[in-house]
Amino acid sequence: MKSREALRVLAEVTESQWGMVTSAQASARGVSHMNLTRLTESGDLVRLSHGVYKDAGAPGGQHEELRAAWLATEPAKLAYERLGERPGSAVVSGESAARLHGIGDLRAMKSEFTTPTRKQTQRADVRYRTRALPDQDVTVREGLPTTTRERTIADLVEDRHDFSIVGDALRDAARQSLLDVDRLTELLSPLAERNRHRKGDGDALLEELLRVAGIDQDNIAKQIASIPSLGGLVAAQYLASLPRVDTMSGLDAQIASSGEASVHTRLAEQLRAVDWATLALASQPANEEG
Repeated sequence: MKSREALRVLAEVTESQWGMVTSAQASARGVSHMNLTRLTESGDLVRLSHGVYKDAGAPGGQHEELRAAWLATEPAKLAYERLGERPGSAVVSGESAARLHGIGDLRAMKSEFTTPTRKQTQRADVRYRTRALPDQDVTVREGLPTTTRERTIADLVEDRHDFSIVGDALRDAARQSLLDVDRLTELLSPLAERNRHRKGDGDALLEELLRVAGIDQDNIAKQIASIPSLGGLVAAQYLASLPRVDTMSGLDAQIASSGEASVHTRLAEQLRAVDWATLALASQPANEEG
């Protein structure tokens, strides 16, 4: 096939794959390895990695290496075909998933994927973990199937990252939107014992991560107290829930009779009953939200 014709054929693939094409996809369309070599030598294509090429005129992207590595995990199939599969053959996970979600400060030196069956590679910049992921643990980020923020945080704990690193990722995730705390606790439960908690106690492990992240309940209460409008609203809602009294001394007497030392103590109890993720998100300054 002539180079001009080969470029036209390849364009039908690259336009829907971030400008990329695999040698397997090219071969299936009659574009030979010799064609790819010549197009690379002429500067029409750029070789990104073994078996993956990019249209030289296509714009670059922040996640180019990760996308190329993902295409290489199942090179014969087109990206849109794979995105429709459940479960996917390779799901971005670990540090790579954290980068796609924009949580934490992980460098992601390797492209990490979770696959349902054992997969090996000779590439030093690619890592596989074997796990059958349920649909609820998979989402799409930057056009790639990716573990959810909850699954990603649990994977970081499983990989024995320092808790300060995991805490940063957890705090960023809470700022973005509400987390599925029940699912996160469930995923952390198998990791509790090796992290010095009772076997299966995902709640205790999550509480530790929250403290490290600076979004434990006491910290949240302090943040709320520092925001006049929000702190005042919580106090007002609490006071409105008390039986009506005519004087402040009457209120003091009512609280004293209940065995509580002060209004502050009762307010603290109210705060503990509120979902931590909601408050963590609500108490963040607007210019810090993800």
